[in-house]
Amino acid sequence: MKTYLVGGAVRDRLLGMPDSDRDWVVTGATPEQMKTLGFRQVGSDFPVFLHPESNEEYALARTERKSGHGYGGFEFRFDPHITLEDDLVRRDLTINAMAEDENGMLIDPHGGRRDLEERKLRHVSPAFAEDPLRVLRVARFAARFAGMGFTVADETMALMQQLAGSGELGHLVPERVWQETRRALMEPAPDVYLRVLRACGALRVVFPEVDALFGVPQRADYHPEIDTGEHLLLCLQQAARMNLSANARVAVLLHDLGKGITPAHVLPSHRGHESTGVPLVKALCDRMRASRQERELAVLVCREHLLCHTARQLRDETVLKLLERADATRRAERFAEYLAACEADARGRLGLADAPYPQARYLYEVAEALRAVRPADIDGLDGRQIQRALREARLAAIGAVRARWEEEGHWHE
Repeated sequence: MKTYLVGGAVRDRLLGMPDSDRDWVVTGATPEQMKTLGFRQVGSDFPVFLHPESNEEYALARTERKSGHGYGGFEFRFDPHITLEDDLVRRDLTINAMAEDENGMLIDPHGGRRDLEERKLRHVSPAFAEDPLRVLRVARFAARFAGMGFTVADETMALMQQLAGSGELGHLVPERVWQETRRALMEPAPDVYLRVLRACGALRVVFPEVDALFGVPQRADYHPEIDTGEHLLLCLQQAARMNLSANARVAVLLHDLGKGITPAHVLPSHRGHESTGVPLVKALCDRMRASRQERELAVLVCREHLLCHTARQLRDETVLKLLERADATRRAERFAEYLAACEADARGRLGLADAPYPQARYLYEVAEALRAVRPADIDGLDGRQIQRALREARLAAIGAVRARWEEEGHWHE
């Protein structure tokens, strides 16, 4: 029985990055032996065990054979005679197919260290093409390491294009597609995830609503970058720069879907795209089985982002209706995510990455003022009178914030 450190921990150490989660491969052992040593088995497809003290994952070396479609279409084989090399050859990228033995010696049968030095994401073997999920994984790794100069090797991109055109991506379980996408959105360069998927033809398969944005023109006076898809990529760059939450990044990804169905004869105008986009956002979230929180925030940002941009010009009554629809007084955290996503949209334009966006702070302060208006403070009234007085108090609170902002010059800071 031998144990080897494998995968990301080895890769990241060689890159000089902080330690990632450590995974181990065990050769020469059976499940019964692992249990005898105190390891706890988890997972149903193949034996993975948790160390009795460190809780790190130890997997028995295995091989796999394609037996069906999609990510789950594999049969696994494991026994004490399977070697470390047998296990590594089935992995996705050479930089993830390295190991260290118990003495810290590097085992690198597929040139992973060389590809780290050359900044290449390269597949290990033709078996790469048997798992369509790897197309998304490579795009996610490209998003993680783009800042270090990594690019997808030409031969790997060719395999990814082959997979995208084969129909195999259509067999992926939606939850797995969404899981990879959520993780990619949280990488340092989430825009690169979309760029790679689009380059290999996978974006139009897994997210046709997003792919439809590329090549669609916008008014240059609002969007110097003109192309709607390029605008989305700039927005995602801002989302990462601003360290937005995962839910907010999903909302940024989906906020302009309505522009993909704007009739050609009205381009480059997109009047009403915020409302036409809502059904597309809902359908995509349903198809991907996104969480309720993701869906609600994405719909809110899609429907209301233009009102956030024009906050200074809005009448107090319109501001109140916006905050009521956003449930801003009761769901402060979600409202803050809405404001952040709108700010990423505003800054996701050519030459405007550092432009001020006082609208977010203004609406946040308005929401704070509205929270201070409580029904319990209105005495001596009942029924409709209370509702009318409460509304007047809320409008007065908004007016007070607006007047203070104008007087103190906050819009010009």
